[in-house]
Amino acid sequence: MKLTDLRGILQYIPRFRDKIFVISLDGAVVEGENIGNLLLDIALLRSLNIQPVLIHGAALQIQERATQQGLTPSDCEGHGITDSDTLRLAIESSNMVAHTLLQGLASADLRAASTNAIVAHPKGIIKGVDQQFTGKVERVDHVLLETLIGQGIVPIIQPLGFDGEGRTFRVNSDSVAVAVAKALKAAKLIFITTQDGLVFDQELIREMAVNDLDQRLESQPQLFTSGSLSKALHAAEACRWHVPRAHIINGSIDEGLLAEVFSNEGIGTLIYANKYQQIRPAKKKDVATLLAMTRASVAKEELLRRTRASIEKHIGDYYLFETDHHPIGCIALHPYRESETGELAFLYVNASHENEGIGKKLMQFVEERARAMKLKQIFLLSTQAFAYFQTQGGYQEGYPDLLPAARRLKYDQNGRRSKILYKELS
Repeated sequence: MKLTDLRGILQYIPRFRDKIFVISLDGAVVEGENIGNLLLDIALLRSLNIQPVLIHGAALQIQERATQQGLTPSDCEGHGITDSDTLRLAIESSNMVAHTLLQGLASADLRAASTNAIVAHPKGIIKGVDQQFTGKVERVDHVLLETLIGQGIVPIIQPLGFDGEGRTFRVNSDSVAVAVAKALKAAKLIFITTQDGLVFDQELIREMAVNDLDQRLESQPQLFTSGSLSKALHAAEACRWHVPRAHIINGSIDEGLLAEVFSNEGIGTLIYANKYQQIRPAKKKDVATLLAMTRASVAKEELLRRTRASIEKHIGDYYLFETDHHPIGCIALHPYRESETGELAFLYVNASHENEGIGKKLMQFVEERARAMKLKQIFLLSTQAFAYFQTQGGYQEGYPDLLPAARRLKYDQNGRRSKILYKELS
């Protein structure tokens, strides 16, 4: 890991410190080759004072044990009927998966405990069919889980529920994860699966508000892949109940959990309950972020190279666009008061947030700032994005004589031959 990676992580630690992350691992993920690395990543989260709570599935293990014993399970996922043989298979499989997790966490020097924190009741009779030993979460013993967390112990929760009368029920692990996240007021619910995220109409959803996801679930649920539908339904339910973020990621990707938690881009699907966006003035402590954010665009000569010293000298001209306090865009307004003009510069939006109208919002923000400064005209120089400014911002092409004298001198010296665009401010 590079030192720059560590610096990137550091910005998230104050935000996540002492927060609960409910992490749901599909049974196939626990069986996969990357489970050791995943548990090390979970240990890293714990070392940063993030509180992980683990839920696991066991569908794959139930099917494997059924095959070994020559049985046909009535249901592996916990959605349908659970007969007595399938319940036995579920208990055996869940205990085996929990042992794997306990063993792996012990190897990572973490204390953990498998719990009976899920209180369940029978799912009952649905459309005339008795669901037998399939259960539904009645409540979560959050006091037990909070006690374990307070003692530095990672709770492990199986896809099983107990009714207090000596009966055990098979419960769907996705629904358990949602119930636990709600009960513990988790900051994040992370589903770790064998797929890259939610797939809708053959396309991976990278990021979506829960209201938009609800619309798709209501109008076109058939366009979700079979592996995505349950995760989509449960992610939406969690966000509706004020779990701020639900993530769906591929558990086979090395360091994928860390990349999802500690980067703006992530690797899978993010469903969010709300989005707080703001454009704020940059501060000197943001200079490193501005340089790192725009490095690739500078290398491609989409943006003019700037030094740390030059940005610091004019830091009052720079602005950051943030989503949930994550910087994902920037812009600058350099005023030339003697000529009553201003230069729009340094417009950048992270690739993960393109086509969301953020660039246009930044342009409009700068234009409003220019009007507030009593400037009469705004101009910009562009080598590659001039068509965007013309179509989206309403800028017209101009000539070098349009530039203030100081800016004209720099234009002639740098040799970039940028197109000059301008807009009159009413």
